[in-house]
Amino acid sequence: MRDAYRHRERQVATILARRGLAHLLSTLGLERLVPLELGALAARDEPEHTKPGNVRLALEELGPTFMKLGQILSTRADLLPAEYRAELVKLEDRGPRIDPAVIKQIVDRELPGGHEGAFATFDFAPLATASIGQAHTATLHDGTEVVVKVQRPEALDEVDLDLEILRNMAVSASKHWQEGARMDLVGVAEELAMALRAELDYLHEADNAERIAANFAGEEHVLIPRVFRELTTSMVITLERIRGMKITDFAALDAAGLDRDEIARRATQMLVKMVFEDGFFHADPHPGNFLITETGRIGLLDFGRVGVLDDDLREQMRRLFVRTLQRDPDGLARLLITLGVGDGVDRGQLRHDIAVLLQRHAPPGGDLVVAGLVADLLEVVRRHHLRVPRDLALLLIAIVMEEAIAAEVAPDFRVGEVLAPYARRLVASELSPAALARRVEDLGVDLATLATDLPQLIRNVLEVIGGGSIEVHIRAEETHALLARAERLSDRLAASAIFGAVIVAGSQLVAADRVLGRSHPEIPRAAGLGMIGSAALYGAWRIGSSRLRRRTDAGQEDAGTA
Repeated sequence: MRDAYRHRERQVATILARRGLAHLLSTLGLERLVPLELGALAARDEPEHTKPGNVRLALEELGPTFMKLGQILSTRADLLPAEYRAELVKLEDRGPRIDPAVIKQIVDRELPGGHEGAFATFDFAPLATASIGQAHTATLHDGTEVVVKVQRPEALDEVDLDLEILRNMAVSASKHWQEGARMDLVGVAEELAMALRAELDYLHEADNAERIAANFAGEEHVLIPRVFRELTTSMVITLERIRGMKITDFAALDAAGLDRDEIARRATQMLVKMVFEDGFFHADPHPGNFLITETGRIGLLDFGRVGVLDDDLREQMRRLFVRTLQRDPDGLARLLITLGVGDGVDRGQLRHDIAVLLQRHAPPGGDLVVAGLVADLLEVVRRHHLRVPRDLALLLIAIVMEEAIAAEVAPDFRVGEVLAPYARRLVASELSPAALARRVEDLGVDLATLATDLPQLIRNVLEVIGGGSIEVHIRAEETHALLARAERLSDRLAASAIFGAVIVAGSQLVAADRVLGRSHPEIPRAAGLGMIGSAALYGAWRIGSSRLRRRTDAGQEDAGTA
């Protein structure tokens, strides 16, 4: 096994050097594996920066694992600059044909009764070839047309070996490249490995397809292929065959008399439902995964890559969306810092960058340009070395990809038209009584940020005290007044925070008509009553606490005199 590892590692180093990427070898810990003459030749014309085209060519030559990782990275705007993603999109998921005898051997081993017992017909000429597997058409004994995907027999072992090499390269890069450590390359490598291994397990894909099919049960315009579980294993998956036109085959769509605006709307509604209602979404909505039937139904394909929004991520997404609708750069900056993994974030610069993109894509009184704003927001996240949770990043990328498809299919269609009802619901939930508690929680974000700096500050103070530079004298009787003042201060801070949150909520209630785009006469009335009531309660509390404090102080003075 170690010999195979060393041999493959040497292959990786040699291909990188030959493709003009020799300057990366020392960072990746591979320089010792490249012949001196090749290293010298590669370094002769060494570019100042890695060329995206060279990276793509190297990944293609490195084989299925690296190509698949390149495809995954092409959708991660939070990790790679735009020029690299644009190049990696060109990676085609293709591979050499698998010998029909090998296909027959795998199917006969995996399925009960072999290919003859499972299928009435089986076409050994591939429908499509990919880096991980190969697809074939077949028919069941009842005449049902199916597609059978068969995994390459060596795929799993090759992927495991390459992923081990990738992780070790990430560890080396984190040690020798400061930016690599800041980007948490080891975490990125592990995250990508998890995603790739999930795609290698066809049982996982079957689970995803069935869950999405259940979520769309009863939706007459959506077609999810049926999974034949008795003919599915981790290496073979049998799916109902969907016949249709590619969503970007405009000539065929027009010839069939289909309304392209309606197709764009339905495709967007599919994604919106998966995200906002189901919390489980297709994370690779590129044009090749949409087929349009002659009746206008939309068939969705390939369920290897999905995203899941649990309760925490739903809340984060809701806050992100609401802060965007409110054009709130300060709130967005705080939220991204809370979500992201990164050190030394320049909060002022982050806030400025967010304000610029909001002005560009969401001007006051103007339309919200969803895809452009999301794409730029992910670029800001990458530039400030923040990493949002994987599934949230997948969701944001899926929105960008979906709007790109919709714009191509129907240039006059606006994704915002479909998003509007969900946006109104989100803003309304922000104005609910439960939102008050969330605002109080948000007030603690800055305190939490300050708390991260406190340990070092305390250490500095202790060092000074330990050096004998400071002498402190405290009399026991003086501590009573000190503690009383601290207690009063904490009470005032808590009350002020709650009162401030009520004011903010009330202000947003008053502005809700404009955000929601409709009239609610009861909202300003409720907001005013709530703000007046809270002000009265706050004033009563201050008067009562002031009287109580005077009585307590007088009692302490009497006790001291006695």
